[in-house]
Amino acid sequence: MAAMVSMMTKAGKLSVEDLLSDQDLTHHDLQLLFDLSERVKAAPANYAHALRGKQLAMIFEKPSLRTRTTFEVGITSLGGFAVYLEHTKPRLGEREAIKDIARNLERWVHGVVARTFAHESVLELAANASIPVINALTDLYHPCQALADYFTLHEKYGNVKGLKLAFVGDGNNVCHSLMILGAKLGVSVSVATPPGYEPRPELVEAARAIALGTGVSVGASHDPRQAVAGAQAVYTDVWTSMGQEHAAHLRNQVFAPYRITRDLMAAAEPGAAFMHCLPAHRGQEVTDEVIDSPQSVVYDQAENRLHAQKALMILLMQAGG
Repeated sequence: MAAMVSMMTKAGKLSVEDLLSDQDLTHHDLQLLFDLSERVKAAPANYAHALRGKQLAMIFEKPSLRTRTTFEVGITSLGGFAVYLEHTKPRLGEREAIKDIARNLERWVHGVVARTFAHESVLELAANASIPVINALTDLYHPCQALADYFTLHEKYGNVKGLKLAFVGDGNNVCHSLMILGAKLGVSVSVATPPGYEPRPELVEAARAIALGTGVSVGASHDPRQAVAGAQAVYTDVWTSMGQEHAAHLRNQVFAPYRITRDLMAAAEPGAAFMHCLPAHRGQEVTDEVIDSPQSVVYDQAENRLHAQKALMILLMQAGG
């Protein structure tokens, strides 16, 4: 069994030693991750010892259901162990320098998962640790979510190349990751946000530059119906992310025309998937009749966080010896 697991999991190698940004992944990396995610999901018992004896430190500045559970269950089901380090108070770097935290952790564990407010915190961890660091969400990116999302579309459609994904709502970290990975995978991404809530312009331009090479488009507008027209997947997220609670009342008013309803879904391709990274604020960014409809794949996305992250940990942490 050990020889079979080694052969199955060492068939490829990622071009990166950490996952900090979606921009770091090559198309070959994505194919490796999707292929291994598929195999891990189909036969989890074959990988029960893939990371035997490996230890994972999980640094969280924000609350979490899916990310924490899927990483903890994932590393355990691969034969490893996770230790949870809560940094909601004080935040990472306030009690002790991030450099010192990284240099301690590399002596004890084989990998770090970090869910932080500032993207710079994850970058600093990686710059000072000799072990893999995985971005589990920052203010700029949510790469693990986007990997699971496109893997979910890969399962539904067989091949994501040539699809159109519409993102309607706040131009946030999830939106950034979907644009970048979509462009790399040959998916056209159309974003619709209220004025003033657009995705970061430098990341829109980065996604468009990638899209030139894959023959697709990345668009940003303020018209949700235009964005959704002809899409095979319609995606939204909460209007108020963690750390923005003070602006919730204003955001609820500004974003109301961007709610995903049955009428808006009708502008997409027939049978288009409805997607949401969860948690959802039902009745705000999406109606119950949409999120609970047969078109909704939100729980498939949530499940696939587990399989995609198991594949990611295997490829990063097993390579480290």
